[in-house]
Amino acid sequence: MVPHLATALNGPLPDLKSRILDAQPAIEHWLRTQWQEHTVPFYSSVDIRNSGFKLAPIDTNLFPGGFNNLNPDFLPLCVHAAQSAIEKICPDARGVLLIPESHTRNQFYLQNVARLSIILEQAGLNVRLGSLLPEITTPTTLQLSNGSSLTLEPLQRKGNRLGVGDFDPCVVLLNNDLSAGVPNILKNLEQTVLPPLSAGWTTRRKSQHFAAYDKAAVEFAQLINIDQWLINPYFAHCGGIDFQQHIGEECIAARVDEILQKIRAKYAEYGVKDKPFVMVKPDAGTYGMGIMTVKDASEVRNLSRRQRNKMAVVKEGLEVHDVLVQEGVYTFESINQAVAEPVVYMMDRYVVGGFYRVHTGRGTDENLNAPGMHFVPLAFEASCTPPNQESAPDDVPNRFYAYGVVARLALLAAAIELEEMQK
Repeated sequence: MVPHLATALNGPLPDLKSRILDAQPAIEHWLRTQWQEHTVPFYSSVDIRNSGFKLAPIDTNLFPGGFNNLNPDFLPLCVHAAQSAIEKICPDARGVLLIPESHTRNQFYLQNVARLSIILEQAGLNVRLGSLLPEITTPTTLQLSNGSSLTLEPLQRKGNRLGVGDFDPCVVLLNNDLSAGVPNILKNLEQTVLPPLSAGWTTRRKSQHFAAYDKAAVEFAQLINIDQWLINPYFAHCGGIDFQQHIGEECIAARVDEILQKIRAKYAEYGVKDKPFVMVKPDAGTYGMGIMTVKDASEVRNLSRRQRNKMAVVKEGLEVHDVLVQEGVYTFESINQAVAEPVVYMMDRYVVGGFYRVHTGRGTDENLNAPGMHFVPLAFEASCTPPNQESAPDDVPNRFYAYGVVARLALLAAAIELEEMQK
């Protein structure tokens, strides 16, 4: 089940992994000091691309929805991490109100909610599910395709406290990314809300996240003496976009051209023969919607009507007016000859597992978060992070350790990002 690289690992990546392995004590000490200085998000997931010459995050989700795709053998890691996270916020917590997305027909997502509930329950918490759906007026049990069930209950607000029935929890945990906005029922609660409302896509922007990641990557690169580009994708932001009215295209095209030139220079420096590309994506939002691969700025100016429609609207029917233009990072990993990319999951500051997002119909330079994808749990052999310094840099434990380091850098960036938003 361990995925393999479809290309020989030549060039700087084995050297990068060797540097990460050699610097493990310094890295772990540095990260430990960062966790003392910054408030870590309750949970997160990070999409990572391994191109054979670069290892970098391309997206960070603060409302991860794939806990059902994690290797079940590592449920204890999730439980211990959840205990650590809750103890920091509400040491005496006995109950948590979990508020999921309004996807009552998405069986995979509901199985994620069920797995997350199990993790919290095994961490010693009573868990109830509060629904934002207006049609949920009484407790409603949903049968899942894997044989389990969930009971959704209508939210009830009493003063500045939120609960269901007679359940008055210490913590409100959102597994809803607030793409449609922040409902009034969630505002100004005296209970701790995790993640904070500012982490939702109503206010959060990917460009702000990668600006924070820049800061973390620069310091980390200095720590282990590497070129920060090896772990950090170039990016730029364009606002005031209207794809339907052809407004803002020149900004996007100009940023595409600038980033492509930077990539070409780096490819020449490292002897990379692949063709540079960029990804144009909404600056807010998830589910892989509204994303396109661009290899020349002219492609932005010559979008078809179908492409404009695809780029103009994302989840919850929200119009796109800001975009992130991000360096494209090839993924040269594969499972059974299908293109794959690792997604690393964290609770608190701990790596608790992950999976490979696999797509048989997409290429190494395309977005894999699309209909037709499937998931393969990362085959951690003994633990999620410990490397084996006596084996080769690309042996399985070492590759996964490198994934965990890059993912925790993105986690640190998310912590910095949220702090700056709340100033």
